[in-house]
Amino acid sequence: MPARISILMPVFNAAPFLRECLDSILAQTETNWQLCAVDDFSTDASYDILREYAKKDARIVPLKNTEKGIIPALRTAFQNADGDLLTRMDADDKMPPEKLELLKNALLTAGENHVATGCVRYFSDTELGAGYQRYEAWLNDLTARDAHYSEIYKECVIPSPAWLVRREDFEKCGAFDSDLYPEDYDLCFRFYKNKMKIAPVREVVHLWRDHGERTSRNDETYANNAYFALKLPYFLRLDYDKNRPLVLWGAGKKGKAVARFLEAEKVPFIWICNNERKWGLTIFSTKIFAPEYLRRLQNPQIIIAVAAPEGREEILEVMRESGLKQGENYRFFC
Repeated sequence: MPARISILMPVFNAAPFLRECLDSILAQTETNWQLCAVDDFSTDASYDILREYAKKDARIVPLKNTEKGIIPALRTAFQNADGDLLTRMDADDKMPPEKLELLKNALLTAGENHVATGCVRYFSDTELGAGYQRYEAWLNDLTARDAHYSEIYKECVIPSPAWLVRREDFEKCGAFDSDLYPEDYDLCFRFYKNKMKIAPVREVVHLWRDHGERTSRNDETYANNAYFALKLPYFLRLDYDKNRPLVLWGAGKKGKAVARFLEAEKVPFIWICNNERKWGLTIFSTKIFAPEYLRRLQNPQIIIAVAAPEGREEILEVMRESGLKQGENYRFFC
């Protein structure tokens, strides 16, 4: 029997965009799918629209959340999913017509212990911000190079509405049992922890809408500090080697956030930065050194917490000249 895809979709006040979203799902070239759409206490016509579409197509299953939040909504969707393959969708976005077909072919070709993902494209009714454009370009470059995990500590490397995975592999990774936010980044780390390989699709598989009411813009669980609170513990559990010197590069706002965390966890580290005015200073309880201090260290692990793109480029040049490798000697954390 052909593998069926269950699409898991939380819905909250998505009425202005929901019809476009549902129409894009109905237009898929892959027709063996089920949509579990969970209304998360919407105060607009979202649930009425879901029921309207469900009357026309039995593959659409409208559901009501019993506990407010994206994670409970995803759990409800998963509990009602009967597909062999699982994916997630956001109710304000759109699917290119071949999205499900492309991801399914890539996943089934790759075999077990894989997660399929592909390129994304942002769109907006207003001017698209430069940050979103950079994020899109970065994600698509990772897919082109099949290099997702090499930069996993920088940002979420597997877009939340652009993955497909086998049910048994998803359950092995903990499904939606975790209560940690941002939930998409947490799931990405669990794929990484369980050594799930990537099956990359070079075509655009998701159309990501940016608008003023988007959850990632307005919910504090998606703020920068929430990302640091998630990825730093994962780093200590999955990649930190206490037998190698740990270096923190960067003493700005984000660098200080990392330093606070490491000190609170009693993890020893050497702190360096490019700003010569900070060399020799002790911030919190750690002294800051110039980058030249790296030359004294054997096989360091370097956390780079520098936000400015030009600053990161300077650091990359130092890494190249020193023969240090990304993912082995250094990792970008912002």
